[in-house]
Amino acid sequence: MPRPVLEQAQNEILSLNGIGMSVMEVSHRSKYFEPVLAAAESGIRDLLAVPDNYRILFLQGGATLQFSMVPMNFLRPGETAEYIITGAWGKKALKEAARCGNANTIYSSADGGYKSVPQQDDLDFDQSSRYIHYTSNETIEGVEFKYDLEGSGIPVVCDASSNILSKPLDIDKYAIIYAGAQKNIGPSGVTVVIIRDDMLAAVPEGQHSMLDYRLLAENDSMLNTPNTWGIYLISLVCGWLQDQGGVKAIESRNIEKAGILYDAIDSSDGYFAGHADREARSLMNVTFRLPTEELEKRFCSEAAALGLDGLKGHRSVGGIRASIYNAFPREGVEALVEFMKDFAQKNG
Repeated sequence: MPRPVLEQAQNEILSLNGIGMSVMEVSHRSKYFEPVLAAAESGIRDLLAVPDNYRILFLQGGATLQFSMVPMNFLRPGETAEYIITGAWGKKALKEAARCGNANTIYSSADGGYKSVPQQDDLDFDQSSRYIHYTSNETIEGVEFKYDLEGSGIPVVCDASSNILSKPLDIDKYAIIYAGAQKNIGPSGVTVVIIRDDMLAAVPEGQHSMLDYRLLAENDSMLNTPNTWGIYLISLVCGWLQDQGGVKAIESRNIEKAGILYDAIDSSDGYFAGHADREARSLMNVTFRLPTEELEKRFCSEAAALGLDGLKGHRSVGGIRASIYNAFPREGVEALVEFMKDFAQKNG
């Protein structure tokens, strides 16, 4: 989270806009919360240039619930959806979709250890598919698509949890974009869904209410009590991003930050070995290995002692993972690089 956002939230936690109550105390249907919800929606719409024929929803359950909601709304028994698998989260989404219909894997980088993403020309879609699903940035493996997938007329569904708002998106290419908020949008506990009107119209009758995109949209994300505190923080994050110059400006900063770190990896004579193929490297999650697991444990321990915490790779793959989302400062990346050079010199 950006420090200015946390400071503003701290200042307003007891009294939202001077009303004498916290945003966590007012009714979600009150005149006090209405502008908060509107600010969060307009903030995302403006930052990503979301057209009028899309709705923006603030839901709960994380991206993990979306793994199920998408096929429950749009994939019936006997129908087919196509999944592009470039890491652990895409694999989880595929598993949930298979409960509803035919979930076909049309591309997987599993055999290569999830180090790559396909080029658009590598993908051959079945025109009868209900939708195409992919994960734009895999946090665990540190691989990222560098382009907006073109579905050739088939609805494209994207899990953009870990790189949404880090760069511009061509929204018109997507039918649905969903994202857990806790990387670049806001705190955990809110899931943002950007969904096109024709997809809402295609939702079948008889869905369970809280899993029905159309019903959720008709009720302005308030079919039940939403996460008011999380939505409030999203509105502040959107304001902060606008102050930074928007997503195009933040993309430039993210490219610079990641470049500093990848340069350190590439210039280490193999002491630090990047996981992802160079053309698929994530700007958000930089993953790499050291010569031994013992050195990796020492690296994380010594880094944490210097205030460089959270570097241990995901338990499923090990190694090192430096997550450098929008709010992470360039100075933090530079401090990590200095530590890396010092560590390699002492332990090489």
